[in-house]
Amino acid sequence: MDWYDTVFELIDMRSFSNLWFWIALAVTWSSASHGVLGVPWDMAIRARKGQSVQAMTDFEDMVRININRLLYVARESGLLMAGLVAFIMTVLLLLGFVYDNEFAQALFLLGFPLLLVGGLSVWAAERIAAQDLTGVALIKRLQTHRLVIQVIGMVSIFVTAMWGMYQNMNANILG
Repeated sequence: MDWYDTVFELIDMRSFSNLWFWIALAVTWSSASHGVLGVPWDMAIRARKGQSVQAMTDFEDMVRININRLLYVARESGLLMAGLVAFIMTVLLLLGFVYDNEFAQALFLLGFPLLLVGGLSVWAAERIAAQDLTGVALIKRLQTHRLVIQVIGMVSIFVTAMWGMYQNMNANILG
């Protein structure tokens, strides 16, 4: 019974000490770097190996479909979505860091870097469409975009971990 009490003393149900939050954070960034512009990265690897013409054709078609979809959504409802997301992020920022709500802090630290990724994805989609990239040049552009997403993810995880440890230490000292 002592082990059980120790585990639940260390992992309580607040956001930053909740194991599920950290699992969600890891899955979010793993998914973000695996599906670059909505295209699974393994398709790019198969196309880059050049073992079949069909793999490159499938990859280019998938990128074209996802870029057209992303650009359509951005053009048709981008302003409305930007306003709504700005409102939600402002509410989370204020609730989290002004009113000290830990759940809002966790959602903000999860969501804000994803906004950066979303903006960069729209930018990358516009560049790919404008330059009409295909083949190796398209793979290189997506590889660069994936690297930037991974860097944003690493910085995000680091900042979230530092803030979470700070919050957990404060809760243990004050609680």
